[in-house]
Amino acid sequence: MPSAKHQNSSPPWWRPDIHADRRPLLLARNRIQAAFRLFFADRDFVEVDTATLQVSPGNEAHLHAFASEAIGNDGRACPLYLHTSPEFACKKLLAAGERRLFNFAHVYRNRERGPLHHPEFIMLEWYRVAENYDILMRDCAALIALAAKVSGIQLFSYAGLTCDPFAEPERLSVADAFLTYAGIDLLASVAPDGSVDRNRLAGQLQAAGIRFADDDTWNDMFSRVLVEKIEPRLGVGRVTILDRYPICEAALARPAADDPRVAERFEVYACGVELANGFGELTDAEEQRTRFQAEMDEKLRVYRETYPLDEDFLSALAIMPEASGIALGFDRLVMLATGANRIDRIMWAPVAETEA
Repeated sequence: MPSAKHQNSSPPWWRPDIHADRRPLLLARNRIQAAFRLFFADRDFVEVDTATLQVSPGNEAHLHAFASEAIGNDGRACPLYLHTSPEFACKKLLAAGERRLFNFAHVYRNRERGPLHHPEFIMLEWYRVAENYDILMRDCAALIALAAKVSGIQLFSYAGLTCDPFAEPERLSVADAFLTYAGIDLLASVAPDGSVDRNRLAGQLQAAGIRFADDDTWNDMFSRVLVEKIEPRLGVGRVTILDRYPICEAALARPAADDPRVAERFEVYACGVELANGFGELTDAEEQRTRFQAEMDEKLRVYRETYPLDEDFLSALAIMPEASGIALGFDRLVMLATGANRIDRIMWAPVAETEA
C-alpha cells in the first residue's frame, strides 16, 4: 500500500496523462535547443562537452555540491564532485586554444529545489576570446527573443509579472539599482581599493528601514537588499541587464577599467527571474586564488565545510587569453518561453522528490 506521503503528493511525471499534458512544452524545449545550436553555428562557435566529475565543483560560498569519489585501480578513494558549472573546464579549453565555444552542460546544485530550482539542470555557457563582454549582452537578448519566437509566445509571464522578450533590454548598473529601488548609495561603502565599510552600509539599511542581523557581513546585507528590494523589480516590461557588480561580488570577473570599485559582471532578468550571469573574464591567477580562498573561508564560517581549489584550473588561467563568458539557465528560459509555472514541467525526466 502506498505511503500517506505518496498518496498526498503530486502524481508522477511518467503517468501517461501527466506526460501528455507536459509533452507540448517538452517538444518546444527541443525546438528552442535546436535553434540555439544553429545560432551558435552561424557565429562560428564550436560545441564542447565537458566532464561532469571534477576535482572542485566550484568555489562560491553559497553553492552546495554533490560529493562522490573515484576508486582507483589500487582500491584507494579520491574525492570528486559533480560540477555546479562547466566554467573551469571551458576556460581550460580557452587556454588550450579554442576561440569561441558553447556548452549545454548538465550541472548539479544541492540544497536547491522549488519552482525555479532543480538539483540537476541545463546550463548553457558560451565564451568569446578577445571580445568585450558587452557582446554577451547582445547575444543574450537575441537568444531570449529567439526562444520566444520558436515557442510562439509574445509575452513572458511569471508570478504576476510580464516581460516583452522582443523589446530592447534595459541596462542598469547595480549602484543605480540600489539607489533607485532601495534609496542606498552602495558605492559610498566601497573604497577605491575594493574594501568595504560594513558599518556604513548598515547605517544606510537602517535609515531605509531594511532589516539586518548584527552579525551580517557587508555581502550579507548586499544580498538581502538585492533579493528583497531589487530583483522583484527587474525584467518587468522588458529584459533588464544588471551590470557592474561591486568588486567584492565579482566572482570570476575582472575589474572595470574605469572604476576599480566595480567589476565587468552582469546578470540578466525577465519577470524578476534571474536568467544569466556574464563576465569579462579575470585572467589573473593569483587574484582568482585570493578570491576563491576568501569564498571558502566564508563557506567554512557559515556552513562548516569547504571545497578544494582546482589547481589545474588556476594554472590554465595563467595562460588563458582575454575573453568574455556567460552562463544562462536554459531551463528557466524555456519555462518563461513556454508559459510553464515550474521548472520541472519542462524537463523530460525530472529528479524524483526525496523524503527528508
